[in-house]
Amino acid sequence: MSRSDLATDDGQGQGMLRIWGRLSSINVQKVVWCARELHLDHERIDIGHVRGELDTEAYVRLNPNRLIPVIEDFRGTDVGGEPFVLWESNAIVRYLCARYGEGTLWPADVKARASADRWMDWQTTAFSPAMGPAFLNLVRAPAEARDEAVIAASCARTEPLAAMLDAALEGKDFIGGDRFTMADISLACAAHRWFGTPVPHAERPHLERWLAAMRARPAATGILELPLK
Repeated sequence: MSRSDLATDDGQGQGMLRIWGRLSSINVQKVVWCARELHLDHERIDIGHVRGELDTEAYVRLNPNRLIPVIEDFRGTDVGGEPFVLWESNAIVRYLCARYGEGTLWPADVKARASADRWMDWQTTAFSPAMGPAFLNLVRAPAEARDEAVIAASCARTEPLAAMLDAALEGKDFIGGDRFTMADISLACAAHRWFGTPVPHAERPHLERWLAAMRARPAATGILELPLK
């Protein structure tokens, strides 16, 4: 198992936060970007399904779902103590923001926090599932296995959701208004995937402006620049 993308943003030692997963995964992208925004010293373990590493006994102990990402948070543990293990990308983002970004990425105002939660849930239950079939057929599947009817149906489901997000971003720098929060991370990773999927896209000026600003954030370097695969 290889280890890569070792980051030492705060200069306080290595491996305080361990992130398991390949960076081409949208869900790993969320977690790595979040860790960078919070200046958390971390290392990423570059694994995925290709080499069967997620089926090992050791990994299944971390995540019985055999999926990525998983984190091990060693901060605050005693010498030799067990790290906190967590899976599910948006749960991880919420945890990191609540523990290390209260008042910033984790809004202090309960209404603002509920709004961020709402958009994160929308990303996982509506936006990403809608675009998923088109993405899988056009990016992951070989050309001979593509199902044009499935792609068309996926696009028909996704475009109204993209329009909804575009409208929500009108006149705003961030989805929550004037402050970058955890919701911008989850939404931007999904929007990057949608606009990178090779299908016709309607013009979404507010969404495209916001996504360009998200891509320009230093913590998103090397994440929202990645080609889809």
